[in-house]
Amino acid sequence: MINIAIIEDDEVVRNTVSSFLGKQSDFSCKIVAHSVDDFMSKAGKVMELDIVLTDIGLPGMNGIEAIPLVRRKFPDVSVVMLSVYVDSDHIFKALCAGAVGYLQKDTPLEEVVDSLKVIYKGGSAMSPAIARKVVDYFAPKRTYNEPLTAKERQVIAAMVEGCSYKMIAHRLGIGLETVRHHIKNIYRKLNVNSKGEVIVKSMKGEI
Repeated sequence: MINIAIIEDDEVVRNTVSSFLGKQSDFSCKIVAHSVDDFMSKAGKVMELDIVLTDIGLPGMNGIEAIPLVRRKFPDVSVVMLSVYVDSDHIFKALCAGAVGYLQKDTPLEEVVDSLKVIYKGGSAMSPAIARKVVDYFAPKRTYNEPLTAKERQVIAAMVEGCSYKMIAHRLGIGLETVRHHIKNIYRKLNVNSKGEVIVKSMKGEI
């Protein structure tokens, strides 16, 4: 069971998301709050949370500012942003503050559920437009001599989103062995040894 909290000031969105997640057999909505203060007032009655799905533009403390506060209360929780903001400033502030996912508010609820399941299993998730913005933001800065191919960039974008090898193969319409070949070349060109290092380099603007 995935224990989740929702922080959203828009009543329609809040009720829609909480109702949809509440109908999923593997989700349990432990807290539904309209602000960070409301969340904290209800958090004392909750022993464990796996994911906090929060808006950014909230009354009082915003969702980004709340991330450290939420994680002090629930050290192992994963914080995911569900926001209308798609500008680089909000995206990177959220990621730097510790968010492990960033979803656009117009993401279909079925896709939100899939993303939350990926995050629960230790991955990360971003709406495609957000992930592309992250990759594009860092793309001009390169520290390697041999350029990445267009397909390798697509693979990196998928890696940043938290996709598995099988998911990358399905998305790009290529075989699993081809994915492994691309990743091997990416590791060589970037002088890294793991998927995590690729993502870190991307987030630091070293790709």
